[in-house]
Amino acid sequence: MAQDPQARRAARHLDPDAAPAQPKQRRTPLTVDRIVDAALHVVETQGYDALTVRSITAELGTSPSSLYAHVVNKADIDDLIVGRLCAQLVLPEPDPATWRDQLRDVYAQMRDQYLRYPGISRAALATVPTNLETVRVGESILAILLVGGIAPQTAAWGMDAISLYVAAYTLELSMVRAQQADQDQAWVLSRDELVHRLESLPPDRFPHTRTHAAVLTSGTGHQRFDFTIDLMLDSLSRKS
Repeated sequence: MAQDPQARRAARHLDPDAAPAQPKQRRTPLTVDRIVDAALHVVETQGYDALTVRSITAELGTSPSSLYAHVVNKADIDDLIVGRLCAQLVLPEPDPATWRDQLRDVYAQMRDQYLRYPGISRAALATVPTNLETVRVGESILAILLVGGIAPQTAAWGMDAISLYVAAYTLELSMVRAQQADQDQAWVLSRDELVHRLESLPPDRFPHTRTHAAVLTSGTGHQRFDFTIDLMLDSLSRKS
């Protein structure tokens, strides 16, 4: 709102060299959504290890006390950011004819969300799934498994096992990528170097490792991911 002309005139009379007073800009209100946005930006740019109340408040330009007016603690923030990631997942209508493909797609989406924010799957591993968006994803996965003919108990434990695998897979890959980007982590080997080292092992102690070094190190990470998801789905099908 523009300052009243009489007020500007009065200010000039008090101090002829002073510039006209500027109205104070209103600070953008702090909300839970803004806190989650800031938390995810910290993780995306600095990694999950850098996510603290202090780093979030630095991102927002506010104080911890302001933050605690909206969230309970760091665990609450973890719950919120995992819920935000789950909200991004596109969930299908369960189809008995394509249930396996549907699960592969949902878990691939989850994998890609975790990899976008390095190390964030640690939050998923430590969070009790009570956020409504997180529960929404669990409800969808359970429905897909049930429509695929998987018994309820098997579906429940299978869903937990696959979700743990996705979190562990993405955490490991995030750690490897961070090490590869760090000049001080020179011990990270290329595949060719690893194959050469395995093939150079003493043949009397490691005959199978030497012989199958290429196979042991073959495939991209996502190829192995797909293989493991299929392996787990095959196992669930056999148990039902």
